[in-house]
Amino acid sequence: MPGKVYMNGDFVAKEQAAVSVYDHGLLYGDGVFEGIRVYGGNVFLLQEHVTRLYESALAIRLEIPIAPEAMARAVEETVAANGIEDGYVRLVVTRGSGTLGLDIRRTSDPQVIIIADTISLYPAEYYEQGLELITASTIRNHPSALNPRIKSLNYLNNILAKIEATDQGKIEALMLNHKGEVSECTGDNIFILKRGVLKTPPPDAGILEGITRDAVIRLAAQEGMTVEQVPLVRHDVYIADECFLTGTAAEVIPVVKVDGRVIGDGVPGPITRRLLELFQQLTRGD
Repeated sequence: MPGKVYMNGDFVAKEQAAVSVYDHGLLYGDGVFEGIRVYGGNVFLLQEHVTRLYESALAIRLEIPIAPEAMARAVEETVAANGIEDGYVRLVVTRGSGTLGLDIRRTSDPQVIIIADTISLYPAEYYEQGLELITASTIRNHPSALNPRIKSLNYLNNILAKIEATDQGKIEALMLNHKGEVSECTGDNIFILKRGVLKTPPPDAGILEGITRDAVIRLAAQEGMTVEQVPLVRHDVYIADECFLTGTAAEVIPVVKVDGRVIGDGVPGPITRRLLELFQQLTRGD
């Protein structure tokens, strides 16, 4: 069983892996992270994830104590040390310990933590039958308050929307932005298909630019599909021919109903199934 956690250059047993109670990652959610998949022992799109991690850190003025190349090697070493063939990596950098206050100048020793473990995936029936979503009343963070493009440790915005979904017996909720436009779901990006055109909200809609999202856009373009990153409203989703979500854990997962409205024929559509097939070929090296 996986049991070694990378902490600041050393491997420690997961039972002994700990940070200070004065760490601002714990006290204030002050830090950044990445969730990365492992397929066949290979870390999927590692460089893209590492790049986004350092961009998130730059945006919040968090200086990561090791270089990106060293971070990538540390991720691969952690996967190997835990014998992970198919699993998940959680890469975390906290602000470090400080005083009971918000001043980042009074913090020191940012913590670099890498966890490699197995992952609980969505059940197969969700891919065969599709998901049903509700729209959360919790809107996505305003980009001028906390830019959702920063993958920070503060996930309360997403968690509150997730609570709304689970309270209604759903596993995902659609989130709107401050303009009432479709943004993303609590942990996944969203795509719709209408009249042969694949559409997804643009970065300025308040989304996290998902690594899986970008991979699917590339796959669709390679298949000759027209892909548009354009503002969407719920009406666009309701009348879509197909709808699906993308994410590190979800990969490509179909949506067949939103707020009680049946999407398309009420079953996973052919384009969704094709993109899932292509994505699985890409990740598994087929």
